[in-house]
Amino acid sequence: MLAALIAVSCLLALPVANAQTSAPAKATNVVLVHGAWADGSSWAEVIPRLQAAGLKVTAVQNPLSSLDDSVAATRRALALQDGPTVLAAHSWGGTVISEVGTDPKVSALVYVAARAPDAAEDFVALSAKFPAGAVRAGIQTNDGYTLLAEDAFLKFFANGVEPTKAKTLYAVQGSTASSLFAGRTTQAAWKTKPSYYAVSRQDQTINADLERFLAKRMNATTIELDAGHLSLVSHPREVAELILRAAGRAK
Repeated sequence: MLAALIAVSCLLALPVANAQTSAPAKATNVVLVHGAWADGSSWAEVIPRLQAAGLKVTAVQNPLSSLDDSVAATRRALALQDGPTVLAAHSWGGTVISEVGTDPKVSALVYVAARAPDAAEDFVALSAKFPAGAVRAGIQTNDGYTLLAEDAFLKFFANGVEPTKAKTLYAVQGSTASSLFAGRTTQAAWKTKPSYYAVSRQDQTINADLERFLAKRMNATTIELDAGHLSLVSHPREVAELILRAAGRAK
């Protein structure tokens, strides 16, 4: 009876969103994948924190021309890593690491306000089950590629980011193929690799409840940040700490 009570108490003590119990493998490398309307500099506040912890860090310059092109760019970066590697992605970049993350070098996956599709899933249809983000009204299309209008970028994509930084990020935003979001993966690495998720409560690009759904579906170790979509810029310490946990460098 006592043993049963202890077991129940232990179950009740577990954090609801933190379902993973096994310690992650200790990684030596981190490969960072940015999302749509961004470039590798979006990780600039996170990178030095990871480097200070002794990790080799590579930020992929994602072409955003197609899912295949972006997957190929991340595979090239991963091929250069020596030893266990954490793949971390922001936003649409989560589609890329869901495809690439089955590579034997990958020890864990980190999703930061990111997509996390199942294999062959119509993610556009899944997203439509949740309220659309306000940023959508600011999408401008020209010759098959999209950019965010400045007002939408600053108010809805970079909400919560210091204004000077937000304007810099607007200036370097990656031109994104309009067909990119319909691309479908062939596999879902989060089904076989330890996964971590940072939900952005104030996200106006990807609905926060969709993020929670994805985190729960992948049984991810999850944190929630009082941040907009660019939490990796506005809350780099917390994002870096989550990546370090995934790399077996922090509790």
